[in-house]
Amino acid sequence: MAYASRILNHSKKLKDVSTLLRREQAASIRYFSSTNRAPLSREDAFSAHLGFSPVERMTKCSTDIVSICFSNTRTTLRSRVGRPRLGNHFSCSMQSVRGFSSGSDLPPHQEIGMPSLSPTMTEAGNIAKWLKKEGDKVAPGEVLCEVETDKATVEMECMEEGFLAKIVKAEGSKEIQVGEVIAITVEDEEDIGKFKDYTPSSTADASPPKADAAPPKTDAAPPPPKEEKASPPEPKTSKPGPPPTGDRVFASPLARKLAEDNNVSLSSIKGTGPEGRIVKADIEDYLASGGKEATAKQSKVTDSKVPALDYVDIPHSQIRKVTASRLAFSKQTIPHYYLTVDACVDKLMGLRSQLNSFQEASGGKRISVNDLVVKAAALALRKVPQCNSSWTDDYIRQFKNVNINVAVQTENGLYVPVVKDADKKGLSTIGEEVRLLAQKAKENTLKPEDYEGGTFTVSNLGGPFGIKQFCAVVNPPQAAILAVGSAEKRVVPGNGPDEYNFASYMPVTLSCDHRVVDGAIGAEWLKAFKGYIENPESMLL
Repeated sequence: MAYASRILNHSKKLKDVSTLLRREQAASIRYFSSTNRAPLSREDAFSAHLGFSPVERMTKCSTDIVSICFSNTRTTLRSRVGRPRLGNHFSCSMQSVRGFSSGSDLPPHQEIGMPSLSPTMTEAGNIAKWLKKEGDKVAPGEVLCEVETDKATVEMECMEEGFLAKIVKAEGSKEIQVGEVIAITVEDEEDIGKFKDYTPSSTADASPPKADAAPPKTDAAPPPPKEEKASPPEPKTSKPGPPPTGDRVFASPLARKLAEDNNVSLSSIKGTGPEGRIVKADIEDYLASGGKEATAKQSKVTDSKVPALDYVDIPHSQIRKVTASRLAFSKQTIPHYYLTVDACVDKLMGLRSQLNSFQEASGGKRISVNDLVVKAAALALRKVPQCNSSWTDDYIRQFKNVNINVAVQTENGLYVPVVKDADKKGLSTIGEEVRLLAQKAKENTLKPEDYEGGTFTVSNLGGPFGIKQFCAVVNPPQAAILAVGSAEKRVVPGNGPDEYNFASYMPVTLSCDHRVVDGAIGAEWLKAFKGYIENPESMLL
């Protein structure tokens, strides 16, 4: 009866959980255990709220107190409180929480985790540069560091006021998992020195899932029994079994793999397993007894005949990984087809010269051929909106905004910043935006809003590199991409039978997703694009 009464008393406390979750920034929870831990797990938080640990609920009781700060901006809190039963609990999922060590020598502190700074940054990021150093005071809105995401370098801002006590992940750290602790902040300046040699416990907890999957196996099946099972074949080495009959050699899969890796012929080894079967121990004994030396000599002779290659291994950057993943996905899942047309650019070049004269007179920047191409592509998309679409499993989404991505090659990789609403902007505005975005791409300072939201892509290798014609890969989830080649002069027939003229033609190739854009629709878009290029005055109307 006494235990039942105590259970009922503690179950009544759960009625206040929902109220506790709605209170202000901090809540104090009495934690009955011999040590303090941070951050609290769901089970520990529940035990702390009841006042008992899971094992010592009815026996142990101490007076340690742990303060948990639920921040509005840095903490995600979810409550799953049902009827007031003993088994009900609440769970906390925190990205940045107040941390506490097992001792009493450390003051309250905050562990800042690696944030997800872009929609596609789901696994890891790199610390490009720390803008604050240890001991500096930080305030909300100030930039702590620059984080290299999968697409760009993004500034990470501080969310709370305090002092930067310790930088856990130094500048240049690579592959930091999302949520892994990168820095420690404290409220009081005099507490900074206490974290000089501090290692956050959450750093180990934020390891990749692959590493977390290993411990349960060791708990469920302890190593000693496995070693005992693997050791019995050794005594059998003194009692070889009868050799296998015929030409077939019997060996375990592991033994075959080991022999293949070490260039060992199974026919030269006598098996000690059941019925003369060759096992792993036989291969190991053979290599230890001198077979390894013979294999090494053979490999040296073989290697001496092949000249050594001089090479350098270049680590993958984040943008390179994303580019490889997206383009491989595009070629594997999108049914591409290609349409090519030659557009005469004589009138376009003449109009460009006139406009640049006006720009120079007014102190403006010169207009490039690529600016005119972007404008023509945007107007053609407005005329043929089927190409301004995206494929989904349930429907085709046709966009009303015409946002043109422009491919920019940099030392770090390929970027595709976006010119939004290009069909509504003038040539000078498009030119200024393209130059600004290209500069930011080369400096690796693009923000997510600079490259997200595109509906069509233009890739120009003709002007900068002189490429005559090429086929680009569709940039998912878009349905088409335009590849622009270099203009060249050609001899064309004149009005008379023996008359010939010279004209400049620029080849362009449209790559389409056949799920969204049929061949006739793609041809219609190219016809509209060619019309704007060959009659550029129509773009100004």
